Amino acid sequence: MTERSTQFTLTDHRAKTQTELAGDEKLTNGSPGGSVVMALVFGAVGGTVFAILKMPLPWMLGSMVFVTVASVSGAPVRLPNMLRQGMVVFIGAMLGSQFTPDLLNRIGQWAITVSGLFVYASLAVTLVILYLKKVGRYNPPTAYFAAAPGGLNDMTLIGRDMGGDDRTIALTHASRILLVVMTLPILFRIFGGYEAPAGLLPRGPGFDLPLREYLVLGICVTVGPFIARHLRLPAAFLLGALAFSAIAHLSGWANAAPPAGLVAVAQVILGTAVGCRFSGIHYSEVLRTIRISIGSAVILMSTAVAFGLLLAEYTGLPWYVITLAYAPGGLAEMSLVAYGIGQDVAFVATHHLCRIALVVLFAPIAFSLIRRLFNKG
Repeated sequence: MTERSTQFTLTDHRAKTQTELAGDEKLTNGSPGGSVVMALVFGAVGGTVFAILKMPLPWMLGSMVFVTVASVSGAPVRLPNMLRQGMVVFIGAMLGSQFTPDLLNRIGQWAITVSGLFVYASLAVTLVILYLKKVGRYNPPTAYFAAAPGGLNDMTLIGRDMGGDDRTIALTHASRILLVVMTLPILFRIFGGYEAPAGLLPRGPGFDLPLREYLVLGICVTVGPFIARHLRLPAAFLLGALAFSAIAHLSGWANAAPPAGLVAVAQVILGTAVGCRFSGIHYSEVLRTIRISIGSAVILMSTAVAFGLLLAEYTGLPWYVITLAYAPGGLAEMSLVAYGIGQDVAFVATHHLCRIALVVLFAPIAFSLIRRLFNKG
């Protein structure tokens, strides 16, 4: 398959649901209405419990943990992809609100770390490919696209078209995201001086925002995703709302983030969606994938820490912020971790956008070249 055909195939499939991306309907078995309600109940209870315990990023982590346990235990939980997308836009708007005017004074510091990101991605992906082939016994295309941290949806679609096992790719990415997102906030709580907010809700304003703020928010969560989808951008719902919100806050048209209560609901939906990816799959398969993913997550995270320590010497930026910007846990998830623990969201989100763009653009081309050379050999 040529690079050109790969691009057309990706475009044709990009609108598919998360169930289709996993390659098997068993990912979301169960009666439609009851299983969705059950998933949301598990997610809400988990978020509440984690918020009471003052855990970092409680509403997303709690829902993720509780729904994942329910999924592996056989509960018929599911979450429609459009419900997730409908909440992701508010996460994007909240992340975009962190792009304040003083960002322009700091952006020059990011050139070195963005350049280092390309080196990190190349090295880390190569190491994980070797690990997945030797230890996980993945075939070459499956190992390649399961290792490339370019987003679960895109890598699953492209990997399937390139001859990989889309179910294994989806499960490996989902397991990696689960492990990274669950680990990093705990580490920051222990070593990073994290302080939980006073109440149960995330930091942020209440619902008593001026009408102008709601008008700008409405434009960000509707027009932004609409334009991003027509431009065929990856993570269009998140990226479109984020971009419009960032423009509004950088230009001074808006000053407030979305209400904290709305952000908490969106985090519960996002965490529930991650947990539902394991629904309907036998626990032995889930445990095997997670066991293999632990090794790949250790490789990716240790490499990110090494680059964070190295680049901190040259940039003066904290090593843990660079590590968070490199950590392969998903754009929305890692940006939310940065927001939840009080780190530089704009810095983290920008680097993850660069990583996704790099992998989505070059992963199919690189794999085609590697396979062509292999076939010639």
